Order: sequence, then structure tokens, then C-alpha cells
Amino acid sequence: MKKFPCIALLFMLLACAAGASAQTSVDESVQTIFDDLQTSKPGKGEVIINQPQALRDMVGVRLHGENVEKTDSTAFLKIQGFRTQVFSGNNQRKSKDEAFEKEKKIKELFPTVPTYVTYNAPFWKLRVGDFRSHEEAYHMQRLLMTAFPSFGKEMYIVRQEVKIPLN
Repeated sequence: MKKFPCIALLFMLLACAAGASAQTSVDESVQTIFDDLQTSKPGKGEVIINQPQALRDMVGVRLHGENVEKTDSTAFLKIQGFRTQVFSGNNQRKSKDEAFEKEKKIKELFPTVPTYVTYNAPFWKLRVGDFRSHEEAYHMQRLLMTAFPSFGKEMYIVRQEVKIPLN
């Protein structure tokens, strides 16, 4: 029973850490959100945080390894996320051209949103976006349905590995 409040506190602290991240104090030592929360301030209560040192060491550390993809100018975190699937077709004569034509129309209206045309035999697919949550993908789906009502019947949200920019 004692672990549940600690886990809840941990998630709250990690959410705060996203906004506060690591800071440098006057003596140039790195200060984490844990250190900042536990600092005594006149007229304020005292906060004591109990967690393993391994957890404390992970906060504010950039991820490395197989989940990070680097290009010349940007690094991406690869995570399970969501995309809006706009098209899927298996007509060998028309589906490829249709996927690229729809991609071109979407790029004209939403130039900053990434699009992906893929072929996985026998299907050509067009998917849009790199979203962390289903809600973000659903919002994009609604925008696409409004802009392209003729695409609406085929659109739905899919779970897929996505690339989130780290910079």
C-alpha cells in the first residue's frame, strides 16, 4: 500500500520535471527538480522526497540508444504513438498513384504535418502525423475530414511507432 502514494508522487514530479528540467545553481552544480522542491524557503512548508537514487539519476537525462534517431540537424525519439490513416488500397494499377495524389493535396494544406506513403503487399497506405496521444491524432483526423470530405470514409486512427523531435 505504501508504494502507491510514492508512485503517484513520482508521476507528478516527472510531469513537473518536464517543465522545470535541470537548472544550474550559482555554484554551477546541476540541480534537479527534486533538489529544487526540497530547498527550504522562508514561510513555506518542508518537502521531503524519498525515492531510489537510480530514479533520481534518471531525471533530466536525455535518452540514448535504439529509441533515438539522429539526422544532420535533428534528433527524434521513437515511441509508440498514433497516426491518422487517410488511405489504404490494394488496386495494383491505381492505389500507388492515389496514395501519392492524396499526400500531395494534404501537404499543400498542412505543409508542416509529416505524411507517410508505405507499401506492404498488397496495400498502399497513406498515414499522417506523429502523435503521442489518440486525441492528437483524432484532432488531425477531424481537420482532414473537414478539409477533404471525400477522404472521410477511409480515415481512422492507427497505433504505430512515431518519431517525436527532441530539439
